[in-house]
Amino acid sequence: MTEIVERQPLFQTAIENLRAEVADWESNEVASFLSKQAERKPAFFTLGDVPVKRTYTAADLAETPLEDIGLPGRYPFTRGPYPTMYRSRMWTMRQIAGFGTGEDTNKRFKYLIAQGQTGISTDFDMPTLMGYDSDHPMSEGEVGREGVAIDTLADMEALLEGIDLEKISVSMTINPSAWILLAMYIVLAEKRGHDLNKLSGTIQADILKEYMAQKEYIFPIEPSVRIVRDCITYCAKNMKRYNPINISGYHISEAGSSPLHEAAFTLANLIVYVEEALKTGMQVDEFAPRLAFFFVCQADFFEEVAKFRALRRCYAKIMKERFGAKNPESMRLRFHCQTAAASLTKPQYMVNVVRTSMQALAAVLGGCQSLHTNGYDEAFAIPTEDAMRMALRTQQIIAEETNVTQVTDPLGGSYFVESLTTEYEKRILEILEEVNARGGTIKLIQEGWFQRHIADFAYETALRKQSGEKPVIGVNCFVDGTKDPEIHTHPYDQSTAERQIARTRRVRRERDGAKFEKLLQQLVIVAKDPAQNILPITIELVRSGGTMGEIVETLKGIWGCYRETPVF
Repeated sequence: MTEIVERQPLFQTAIENLRAEVADWESNEVASFLSKQAERKPAFFTLGDVPVKRTYTAADLAETPLEDIGLPGRYPFTRGPYPTMYRSRMWTMRQIAGFGTGEDTNKRFKYLIAQGQTGISTDFDMPTLMGYDSDHPMSEGEVGREGVAIDTLADMEALLEGIDLEKISVSMTINPSAWILLAMYIVLAEKRGHDLNKLSGTIQADILKEYMAQKEYIFPIEPSVRIVRDCITYCAKNMKRYNPINISGYHISEAGSSPLHEAAFTLANLIVYVEEALKTGMQVDEFAPRLAFFFVCQADFFEEVAKFRALRRCYAKIMKERFGAKNPESMRLRFHCQTAAASLTKPQYMVNVVRTSMQALAAVLGGCQSLHTNGYDEAFAIPTEDAMRMALRTQQIIAEETNVTQVTDPLGGSYFVESLTTEYEKRILEILEEVNARGGTIKLIQEGWFQRHIADFAYETALRKQSGEKPVIGVNCFVDGTKDPEIHTHPYDQSTAERQIARTRRVRRERDGAKFEKLLQQLVIVAKDPAQNILPITIELVRSGGTMGEIVETLKGIWGCYRETPVF
């Protein structure tokens, strides 16, 4: 300790000398060079509007404590959640799929698994996302169109037929009705004789970001958050390896937010969920180890790497300092990542392969635990098998050919990356302090505070693209006038709705109607008592042949529906 104290004045002197050297360099070499050749623009910024200096040195790290950088797998996990990262195990390659009926998507799953995919990620059609059965009038024209249609347990059985649930991680991208699909997944696993504690995967279930950004919600905020709480506490007691939520910044970003707001708003939502789970009497270390996250990887390479590193550091400090977590597993942020769908273009669409590759590399260098790479044709429709194969090969090349996986956090120690990481941490925590001072996340959602920030940045970005200030290759620059090769998009099978509705109606006919009605009455009792967990009765309902729409419509009669106050 004495030796460290004695070295501090020497360190400070070295930093001051370095700053003097940088000032001299700016006054001489830089000034002389600029007199002959000016820089391309007067100031430089990240995609998220963080100012970027000309160069960075060790002096820029003087305000970052060494313990905040730390080592991989050690608090505050800036350099990665695990000590060996990809040297021990590659990230899960989880290409998303979903269209038509359960059988249709099952074929795509098996194709991707045969190509080397190591986890399943599922997209659902709009009726399923919004809690409507396929034969509801609101579902007309949308059944199986932009995702798979799931109404009953029979659909879930078809979706996962022939897939070993104890070996393949299953992710389901769904929010307001997520707990019903979780119930179906549980019943299916039990029917197959699986140990629930051996299942891995996640439901997204992050409902707060729906009110902020994506707008897929059913019920008012309070009962919706209660459902999330119930998923977290149920899984903590019954499914030790399962992630009951993917707290998602991805959709906040895709709605138009800045990378900074994506990060900060996601952690604001985290705080609400942890507080709600704690109200049940559970200790934070009982459920926090299975909380998981979902972020986008945008185009600004170094900003995205710094964003992921800052998120891990902020999360660790929040869980330890705010919530008193003692188990390191509770402080270790783990996240799935997807390349940015909003960055894909129709003109010169094959360039999307390059965009996706760069974004995927940044996600890996930022330390993701699983990754989805977008298909080059997703600006047009659901990706074809060829596009999905190319997207998967992109990940496999990064994993097997580039050797970037040999070193844990290979960009750690970069003056720029470390400085930007610290700047992101500072700005994230400032936003969280403002949210707290203004009354908390739920209050600010109701006031439209988050929505305004997202809309403002989205509008500014649109103006920059229109003016050319933000380059988009093939759209506002390097438009060469040549015609793109003809693209063959994924076709929609017009028989989908007919096949899906037939199965749903068959399930209703063949179930024990009296038993089902008694269970619906029990659902009403549970829903009216916020202290009860809604998962057990939902599990029994889907086991008895209940449909998603019947469960949702019953709860609408109790809780009502959410109507957003427009933001101008």
